[in-house]
Amino acid sequence: MPLRIGIVSMHTSPSHAPGSGDAGGMNVVVLEQARQLALLGHDVHLITRRTDGASPDTTDLAAHLTLHAITAGPARFIGKGEHEQHIVAFRQGLERLGPFDLMHSHHWFSGMAALPVARHRGIPHVQSFHSIAAANETPLSAGERAESPGRLAGEAHLAAHSDAVTTVSDYEARIAVDRLGAGADRVFVVQPGVDSRLFRPQGAPHARPGHVAVAARIHPLKGLELAIDALALMADARRPSLVVAGEAADEYRDYADTLHERASRGGVTVRWAGPLTRQQLATLFATARAVLVPSHSETFGLVALEASACGVPVLATASGGLDEAVHDGVTGTVLDTRDPGQWAAALTRLLDDDALATRLGQAGRELAVRATWKRSAERLLSVYDSTMRRIPARECA
Repeated sequence: MPLRIGIVSMHTSPSHAPGSGDAGGMNVVVLEQARQLALLGHDVHLITRRTDGASPDTTDLAAHLTLHAITAGPARFIGKGEHEQHIVAFRQGLERLGPFDLMHSHHWFSGMAALPVARHRGIPHVQSFHSIAAANETPLSAGERAESPGRLAGEAHLAAHSDAVTTVSDYEARIAVDRLGAGADRVFVVQPGVDSRLFRPQGAPHARPGHVAVAARIHPLKGLELAIDALALMADARRPSLVVAGEAADEYRDYADTLHERASRGGVTVRWAGPLTRQQLATLFATARAVLVPSHSETFGLVALEASACGVPVLATASGGLDEAVHDGVTGTVLDTRDPGQWAAALTRLLDDDALATRLGQAGRELAVRATWKRSAERLLSVYDSTMRRIPARECA
């Protein structure tokens, strides 16, 4: 029987371009899974906070797929940390939507708004975090900082009281259990997919020295200084340029400025491409000699899978769930170090050994074509089905 599903993404719309503001891999996961659920015949409603006074309340994105904008706070982009003060207003907007058979929240802002609504209606609530905050005194490798006061307690509350928690990797599942106290029997891994028809090899020979690429929000957690410092240590004649797809949210403009200065001092040519469309990103990856993922922490690393789909080797840190997206020595190189010298040496090996780069790229493509968004959505749907069977209908509060 088709389900009517409310998918909540308060602080960033699934329609926003990844790499812009606070939009990233989560936006891609939410939108692509929703599209596939709709194609499977379910009635899917994406719900976000209004950031544009001219946007309509509802937009039909495709058959069975609708985007809703709720007015909660100013109708413009705001800093991520400001969203906490608008949770109550957003919850009041949620109360006017539906009915739904199930609500699925992405990130803790969404969950704190949606969980009480689901409880009042007696329907299951599924929570996805996509990143789990760490205390400020811990290293960035433990995860991103709580951007607003209630996050640490809010995530623990949602882990304890949601009917199911989905994660994008085994790594994130362990964090949800160990740090947040989620019951292991209520945590389910639903790995992302990739559109391997869009992200595909393009066949053109790579120019030398060519370019390497990074796709990420310009944010300290993404560790872009490591990529710049590694390139600065390479010999001038062999050093590729760096293309960065993404931009900084307003609160990280100073960090972006330090990266510009760092590249200038190191003699690294960087093209700051800003947020790209999905087609532009696919072209960037397919024409790159390698894709770098220097993050301090990632719950999975969707861009690594997209790069592999393009037949391009990936160089990544051994942080978070990245070793689930990049198979060391098979689809790329995973380094358990942030030493720029070792990164420079590893990148030089990739770029100098055509046979190695080809082997890694081909294996990455073979892995990626099996990781479809349809498969991801079917796994998510199985979580929905089992949760609805496990949770009997509740009396409305």
